[in-house]
Amino acid sequence: MALIKDKFDAWEKEAQARFDQLKSNEEELNKIFINLYGLQDELDYHVKDEEISVSLADKERDIKSLISYAVGCMFGRYSLDEDGLVFAGGEFDPSRYKKFKPNPDNIILIPDIEYSQDDESDIMIKFIEFLKVVYGKKDLEENLDYIADVLPGNGLSRAKIRNYFVSKFYVDHLKTYKRRPIYWQFESGKANGVKALMYLHRYKPDQLTVFREDILPKLKVAYESQLELRLNQYSGSVKPKEKKEFKKKSEQLSKKLNELLGFSPKLAELGMHRIDLDLDDGVVVNYDKLQTTPDGRVIKILSKR
Repeated sequence: MALIKDKFDAWEKEAQARFDQLKSNEEELNKIFINLYGLQDELDYHVKDEEISVSLADKERDIKSLISYAVGCMFGRYSLDEDGLVFAGGEFDPSRYKKFKPNPDNIILIPDIEYSQDDESDIMIKFIEFLKVVYGKKDLEENLDYIADVLPGNGLSRAKIRNYFVSKFYVDHLKTYKRRPIYWQFESGKANGVKALMYLHRYKPDQLTVFREDILPKLKVAYESQLELRLNQYSGSVKPKEKKEFKKKSEQLSKKLNELLGFSPKLAELGMHRIDLDLDDGVVVNYDKLQTTPDGRVIKILSKR
């Protein structure tokens, strides 16, 4: 259907043309002013590129913006059926999303391993679905390669993109929104047992309970299944190098599972209080409020803001 590369190339040419035209206009105005006041020996009509207010295309910046827009569509902030901002509070209307459905639970997991090939709670699976809808299935692999090319790290395209979601997306989101994020990141610890995003404007008082009762159990079963597989592979292997690798992966999965089991009670305790958030109070107040019990105890469940 379409290559992101072709779209970017067209945008790059359009942005350059706009830039050149604006620069030409400003220099022409400078010439008129200089000639009008006889300042030819005092002033230079030329305008430096950095003084032009229109931005040129930037592949890394623009690809990251595309990723951010995709996440916005996953939460229903944007819709492929309408222009501009679609939902930023009020009554959420699922009927406004026909081409690409937002996540119904307002929780999107960011696992650092592929634990399922069809769970739409997984941000990578949802992102691939977005690319298929917007650009078509035929060009999916080439588009994934093009996106991955600007992201840090090595390896296959899917792994690089997943790693960006795990380690860098939230950092970039904080920069974009000047540390007042609209997507909040849950985090269980260093093992990445639980990492997930939530859209602030779709938050409801039962959000943490939904997260704990509907989302975490699926992740727990996936970890237990993969752990059992790795332990069986370790027991059945006779090659030292393979056994070492299977043991390492088993230990990593055990840490993830233990972190998840420790994170669940935190969600349970906070969820029990059905904490209300008020968008008018701003991000800083609400961010702390979601992690504080009525008696003032702080239970950390979110990444550092």
